[in-house]
Amino acid sequence: MSNESIFPGAAALAAVERKALSNIRVLDLSRILAGPWCTQNLADLGAEVIKIERPGTGDDTRSWGPPWLPGQESEAGSPDSSYYAAANRGKRSVTVNIATPEGQDLIRRLAEISDVVVENYKVGNLKKYGLDYESLKAVNPRLIYCSITGYGQTGPHAHRPGYDFVFQGIGGIMSITGERDDRIGGGPQKVGIALADIITGMYSTIAILAAINYRNQFGEGQYIDMSLLDCIVALGSNQITGYFASGEVPQRMGNAHMSLVPYGVYPVKDGHIIIAVGNDVQWQRYCAAIGRPDLGANPSYQRVTDRIINRDSLDVELNKTMAKQTLQNWLKKLEANEVPCAPINDYQSVFENEQVRYRELRLEQTRDDGARVTSAASPIRLQSTPPSYDLPPPRMGQHTDEILDALLGLSAEKIQMLRNAKII
Repeated sequence: MSNESIFPGAAALAAVERKALSNIRVLDLSRILAGPWCTQNLADLGAEVIKIERPGTGDDTRSWGPPWLPGQESEAGSPDSSYYAAANRGKRSVTVNIATPEGQDLIRRLAEISDVVVENYKVGNLKKYGLDYESLKAVNPRLIYCSITGYGQTGPHAHRPGYDFVFQGIGGIMSITGERDDRIGGGPQKVGIALADIITGMYSTIAILAAINYRNQFGEGQYIDMSLLDCIVALGSNQITGYFASGEVPQRMGNAHMSLVPYGVYPVKDGHIIIAVGNDVQWQRYCAAIGRPDLGANPSYQRVTDRIINRDSLDVELNKTMAKQTLQNWLKKLEANEVPCAPINDYQSVFENEQVRYRELRLEQTRDDGARVTSAASPIRLQSTPPSYDLPPPRMGQHTDEILDALLGLSAEKIQMLRNAKII
């Protein structure tokens, strides 16, 4: 890192607990979801993340409620949404008006002592403020600068705005999500989370870590151009290779799998069950478990390829058989025969699941204003340097004075002057 962390207790903490990214400082100029998701990943791994927000309004998602964070005291001002809290733990919030020369100077000074900048402004917007990569590279040649936009920095659509939903449509994922058009409920569906945002945040995390490793080897920072469109297209994976291999455009198949049968949702006496048979050995175990050895012996269904070709007739038989018993009865029989299967949980059931509880995937934090934040913990399991959750999602501007004093050496009088001028 360009400058040692000088927050109170940082040295003592480092002596006790080693963190994977404890030597990295991130200046987070992003908002909404893709950028904040990326920087939250880095914060979970120990990076020092400084979140820059607009005075008075902050990250757009702070107001994306209800639901609001429970427990906030009335004198704390406007409540924060649970949406905001999902992507901003582990950060320190500083409010700066970057439209002012004084605000721009503060950002440049912070960038000079940071390792990484993450931003998701429209293409070219930060250049007019002197906060683009070339401008900041001039004051910090080792800087890693990650820009996240909808369409990328280049191309005929680079200047277009867009949200996650737009890219789920453009990028193809909606064309393969949802029930077939000829069935009840057929038609395109978006994924139930902001998948383009989340996957772009994940890819951006990977890109930043790769750039850090490159800098460690060669001493050079670099620019990273991340696009929601690029990332959601890349997520098409086997559907895309299948299209190029066969020339056939993938279609919506509901809960079915184009390359495996049975691999889908089947009705049971009291609901539905997921069956995921991945090979011929599992197929024979499945047939034995459900009392249908005749299906296992039928030449039309013995091999994966046979079952794909004859999926419609096979599904008729399986639907009749699976509907005869309850979910728990089937789960018990199938699990005893090592057949991959599952119920379809809502999120209440997810966090009641014994495996989810054992893995401690529920994370609870409380802010100094009384706001309670319950979220999903990081799934990253590093043995020597596991994720840590030292800070809950910050209040807007909570750390402005602390950062400007500790990192930039501004006096209390100077900080108050900046606040009176609405620069911070």
